[in-house]
Amino acid sequence: MSRRPNILWICTDQQRFDTLRAFGNPHAQTPNLDKFVREGTSFMNAFCQSPVCAPSRASFLTGRYPRTTRCRQNGQSIPPDELLVSTLFNRAGYRCGLAGKLHLASCSDGKVEVRTDDGYDDFSWSHHPQPDWEENAYTQWLKEHGQEWDDLQGKKISPYVQEGPPAEYHQTTWCAEKTIDFIRENKGKPWFFSFNCFDPHHPFDPPVDYLKKFDPAEMPLPSEHPIEKNTKPSFQLLDRIWAHNNPGEFHTVAMTDYDRKQVCAAYYAMVTLIDDQVGRILQCLDETGQAEDTLVIFMSDHGEMLGDHGIYFKGPHFYDCQLRIPLIIRWPKEGVLAGRKIDGLIELVDLAPTFLDAADIEIPGQMQGKSILPLLKGGDEENSCREQVYSEYYNSWTHGNAYGTMLRTKEEKIVVFHGTQQGEFYDLQNDPEEFFNLWDDPAAEKRKNAMLARCFDASVFTMDPHPPRLGPF
Repeated sequence: MSRRPNILWICTDQQRFDTLRAFGNPHAQTPNLDKFVREGTSFMNAFCQSPVCAPSRASFLTGRYPRTTRCRQNGQSIPPDELLVSTLFNRAGYRCGLAGKLHLASCSDGKVEVRTDDGYDDFSWSHHPQPDWEENAYTQWLKEHGQEWDDLQGKKISPYVQEGPPAEYHQTTWCAEKTIDFIRENKGKPWFFSFNCFDPHHPFDPPVDYLKKFDPAEMPLPSEHPIEKNTKPSFQLLDRIWAHNNPGEFHTVAMTDYDRKQVCAAYYAMVTLIDDQVGRILQCLDETGQAEDTLVIFMSDHGEMLGDHGIYFKGPHFYDCQLRIPLIIRWPKEGVLAGRKIDGLIELVDLAPTFLDAADIEIPGQMQGKSILPLLKGGDEENSCREQVYSEYYNSWTHGNAYGTMLRTKEEKIVVFHGTQQGEFYDLQNDPEEFFNLWDDPAAEKRKNAMLARCFDASVFTMDPHPPRLGPF
């Protein structure tokens, strides 16, 4: 092999694109990630293939779409014959490690996530910070430090915001500690590491010192139009009352404007904690002399509604705030351009083949994504980016009758909720915030039908390419 870079894959959970100051958010406090943006190539329109965790993670870890991986729902285990990119790196002689979340199988009702053949030699698993399992490596780390997670919780500020553990004992910090240890211990050999913290996933519970960095009064209100609910699908109308359509959990409709601003402040505070820990990890690469030879990726599995369109958390919602994620890649040694921002459309299924391409490891034929390595090295957007992006939701988390597919171009977006006669159609050039659903607008019928055909085509063209055809008959 002519190239064997280290791979450092930093993946947060439920982080929107617009959470970095370098991406235009004046309220964000992200100096380390802003510096990383200046040092690498950023994708301004990178989209996940499902708006919830397990299907999205199964998709980008295999380079295949959720319907193809058959891990279409939270709580549904990825089939054992699915091939993860981490497994391929392990088979190629890389030392592979993970800290935090994997979420390719169920881990509810006291059950521990059953591992597939994931290729991770060092596996420090912590699906979320709460001590629900003895196998939670973060819980074990706390006990080693004489701490209990429940004792580290601060006061309840409101029904929507809680003070979380101090930064030194936070799960995000623990993930960074494990990452730094791995980087130091494996210097001199090719390695692949996945940093998968739980933040800024709800509940909104940053350390109190971080929460104090943000004045709720200065935070923006969510993006919402007073009449938009009149044309939205039934799933959204329910989630505008209770998040996840789960009465008793998060009473969205009862929130005051101050509540909404306070949640925004807490969410940004969680991102700032992530930023600090990413800074520590990148500093470790510098200190150990491995920065040049390490391909570093920063991204998230999907976004967060954060009150936009009257909704919190996630669900069968295909807005950009839910599907568009931050994606930054740095690799100085091989000429990944610094400070470049790419506006073209990218799908997360493109990541796994890109990493394999970077390491001169054969890309399996069943991968449906395409390598964007040439684009990272200066290739033009027109020939390297996608004309459209595609995403799916098949009873994936909430709303058992929600089976949705979405297709988005630069100009338009179509969402189809199969079997319900409901959908969404947006003119993104004139309505970039996706307020005005044109699904039932007679004047938009011709354009909607054209996009419906494209969405149907996409659902066919994302069928599994395997097994391969071996002969003419």
